[in-house]
Amino acid sequence: MTAVITQVKGPAAMKQGADRFPRNAWYVGLWAHELPEGKLVPQTILCEPVVFFRKEDGTAAAILDRCSHRFAPLSMGKLLPGDRVQCPYHGLEFGATGACVKNPHGNCTIPNAAHLRSFPVVEKHGFIWIWMGDRVADPAAIPDYGCLDTSPEEHVTNPGYLKIAAHFELIVDNLLDLSHTTYVHEGILGTAGTVVANIAVEQSGDVVVVSRPSKDAETPGMLKMLSGFERGDQWSTISWYAPSNLILEYGVSKVGEPKEKGTGYFALHLLTPETERSTHYRYSAVRWNVITEGKESNEEIREKIGKLRTFAFAEQDAPIIEAQQRRMDESPTPLNPTLLAIDAGPMRYRRVLDRLLQQEREANEASQELVGDTRKAS
Repeated sequence: MTAVITQVKGPAAMKQGADRFPRNAWYVGLWAHELPEGKLVPQTILCEPVVFFRKEDGTAAAILDRCSHRFAPLSMGKLLPGDRVQCPYHGLEFGATGACVKNPHGNCTIPNAAHLRSFPVVEKHGFIWIWMGDRVADPAAIPDYGCLDTSPEEHVTNPGYLKIAAHFELIVDNLLDLSHTTYVHEGILGTAGTVVANIAVEQSGDVVVVSRPSKDAETPGMLKMLSGFERGDQWSTISWYAPSNLILEYGVSKVGEPKEKGTGYFALHLLTPETERSTHYRYSAVRWNVITEGKESNEEIREKIGKLRTFAFAEQDAPIIEAQQRRMDESPTPLNPTLLAIDAGPMRYRRVLDRLLQQEREANEASQELVGDTRKAS
C-alpha cells in the first residue's frame, strides 16, 4: 500500500491561503461553555475578527470585532443591557444585528457607514456554530455530532482545544490519512499491523469517508484499554464534512467477530481556520458499546482517553504538521508532492473543496457583474 502512484503537476497542488477558505459553510466558533453570559469573547475566524456574546435571552450572537469609527476591538469594550456592545474607545454602541444604535457625540446622528456586519450563529451539540458567508445559512447543514447530546457523561471526554500553527488543510490531510498513526502514534493509536490496512474511499454528496480495516492485528494501547483484547480486528472510518469537520469511528472486535460485538469511540475533530497559518482545533471523544464495567472505572478510562488524545495531538501531530508548514513556506519554488496509495482520501476531499471554492468564486463574479450592470443602468 505504499507504492508511489503519481506526482501532482503544477503549483496549485499545495496552494494554501485565505482564498482556500469556503465562506458559505458552518464552522465552530466556540465550545458553548467558552461563551458565558455577560462576556465578550473574541475569536479570529477566516482572517476576520469576530466577537461573540450571549443576548439577554441566552442565545448567542456574533458581530464584527472592529468598530466602524476608529477600528478598535469591540471585545475590549462592555456588554450593556439591551444586547448592546459599547466600543471602548469612543462609546459607540452596536446591537446584535451589527447595527450602530447609539452615537453619543455631536448631534448623535448615526451614519449609514457606522453599521457593522453580523454573522448567523447556532448553538448545537455543545458548540457555537458560525456562518461567515453571504448566502442564506441553513442550520440543517450542520454536521451531526449528536452523540455528544445522548451519551452518559462518563463516556464523553472533556472538551479539548489547541491552536495549531498551520493551514487547516494540512490537519485535514493528517486526519484523512491515518496510516501515520503507526509512526507518529506508535503504541497509542497504531501498531505495525495497522499500516498494511486496505484503504477504501467513498463519497456521498460532499461527504468523503475513508475506511482502514485491519484483521488479526496487535491492538493499539488506546483500544486495548477499552476492550482488553491483545489482538483483534480493528477499523477506523473517518468522515469529512466540508470544509473542515470530521468524525472518526475507531474500534476493535475479537478476531473473526463482527464489528457490532466490538467497542471503541467516536473521535470528533472540528477545525476552524484562524488565519492562513493558524487553525483552531476543538476535539472530544465519545465511547460506544462500552464493555468495561463500573462508573468509577469508566470515568478513569474517560480521563485517560482525554489525556492520551491530547498528548497525541499536541505532542505528536502538531509538531510535525507545524514543521511541515514551515518547510513548505521556506521553499523558494512551488512544491509538487509525490502521491502514494494512502493519499486517496486527502485527494478526494481536495477535489470537493476545490469545486466548492470554484462555485463561490463564480457566484461572487456573477454578483459583481450584476452590481456593475445595475450601476451602468442607473
